[in-house]
Amino acid sequence: MKFVLAFVIGGLICVIGQLLIDKTGLTPARILTLFVVSGVVLSALGAYQPLVDLAGAGATVPISGFGNLMAEGMKTALRKEGALGIFTGSFESAAAGVGAVIAFSVLAGMLFKPKGKQ
Repeated sequence: MKFVLAFVIGGLICVIGQLLIDKTGLTPARILTLFVVSGVVLSALGAYQPLVDLAGAGATVPISGFGNLMAEGMKTALRKEGALGIFTGSFESAAAGVGAVIAFSVLAGMLFKPKGKQ
């Protein structure tokens, strides 16, 4: 059942993104930013964690989950380190994911020959 919920919730998040692309004049970059900021705001309001508990990867894998990860890291660091945690918490919580993206991007760039648009 957990897999079904992850698929449905993750799919609904993707449907919202697709509707924004199709029905609005927003660029993909603005939609990406909107999703990250909405993840932060929902996390700050305490509404994203119940979604993560319900859907698991269906809520953490979409880009809104990245916003949630950053907000949760900031809250944790704020409790531990005080005001300095506002500036360091989101970087600490997201460092492994961002580092992996950079490492895999470099590896893909070395293994495959990129081609320009023609």
